[in-house]
Amino acid sequence: MIKSLFEQLDGTYHEENGYFIPDLRLPAEEELPIGIWGQRHLDYLKQYRKVTYTNLLTSGRLNVYLADIDRQAQKRFERLIEGMKQAQGITERLKEENAIEWTGRLNNIRACAREIVNEEIIQM
Repeated sequence: MIKSLFEQLDGTYHEENGYFIPDLRLPAEEELPIGIWGQRHLDYLKQYRKVTYTNLLTSGRLNVYLADIDRQAQKRFERLIEGMKQAQGITERLKEENAIEWTGRLNNIRACAREIVNEEIIQM
């Protein structure tokens, strides 16, 4: 009997209600923690880059890829915040003298840094 291409590639079947169903499984993937940046990029891939998402998922590299994106984005976010704090003169002294102003300015910096990271890394 002639083997199908699926069988030639070592594919197997199982019988269900008289039908032979191919045994399709995704490759095992290393489980790494994925933070907020990785989750945002995952949502972006699912919505706007479906082919890339599918390729990463079926090759078993999605989790590692998202963990790497998360790490890169978090480093960039932290560097941006520190740089903006220095450029705007936001210090611990300001925090002691006027906590409300310090909080407002720091929140503004965090929002700006979040937008930059979204544009540079998350939505690439």
